Amino acid sequence: MECRVLSIQSHVVRGYVGNKSATFPLQVLGFEVDSINSVQFSNHTGYAHWKGQVLAAEELNVLYEGIKLNNVNHYDYVLTGYTRDTSFLEMVVDIIQELKKANPSLVYVCDPVMGDQGTMYVPEVLLPIYREKVVSVADILTPNQFEAELLTGRKIHTQKDAVEVMDLLHQMGPDTVVLTSTDLTSHHGDHFLVALGSQKTVHPDGTSSTQKICVEIPKVDAVFVGTGDLFAAMLLAWTHHHPNDLKTACEKTVSVMHHVIQRTFTYAKEMAGPGRRPSPAQLELRMVQSKADIEKPDIVVEATIL
Repeated sequence: MECRVLSIQSHVVRGYVGNKSATFPLQVLGFEVDSINSVQFSNHTGYAHWKGQVLAAEELNVLYEGIKLNNVNHYDYVLTGYTRDTSFLEMVVDIIQELKKANPSLVYVCDPVMGDQGTMYVPEVLLPIYREKVVSVADILTPNQFEAELLTGRKIHTQKDAVEVMDLLHQMGPDTVVLTSTDLTSHHGDHFLVALGSQKTVHPDGTSSTQKICVEIPKVDAVFVGTGDLFAAMLLAWTHHHPNDLKTACEKTVSVMHHVIQRTFTYAKEMAGPGRRPSPAQLELRMVQSKADIEKPDIVVEATIL
């Protein structure tokens, strides 16, 4: 398989977030990854200090032009995550539209990172751009509950609401939508997070059908950074390997997440010592150590078909 991904995300010198979180796992699973680093920081911003540079929209365009001049701008996938600049985001959309003209079967995986738990952590001016320009070119969308609510203008209180919100998102463009985390109550109690997915398949005869799934994810009592970026990358990989089986793709994605997070949590607690909260540095994802789990994840969750 020769499958090439253009990943436009943040880069950190130390640790795992953005491209650092996505590239290695994708490479392990056999993908060629071309990275454009939207920022280059010393480390993620959850530390006490961070320093670095931000790539401007024009600089992004210059890099893309270089790829184009050499006629190596053929991609099977584009992957994007956290962006906080409007002109940069609009430039990303322009690039994706051009790449889709060059390869109509290109799949754009978009994590519309805007906020969580009712709080936006990007400028509000990004919402209309996501809503009007980005979602319509996306093929796979991975919002959390809050982001899905922002994009559709609909609140989610029940599973029925969540299903309707995913349907609204399908109408906006993407054939695959995964709500990576919701506040919905789990059947297994408070220690589980509920994620939902919906995949629309168009059949050769022009009819379409939709598979809706629900998966409950064991919670871990710590704050990890870069897990959303890993989730989107793994969903890209596993939907590629299981194109019309969102259930299996999500089970493998969530299982990879579980193994990486458990290994990280165990290590961080050990490093911090009894009764002490691990530091951001100790909680950096144990990515390299999880290589075997990324390649062949032991399936630890079962998704239910709704």
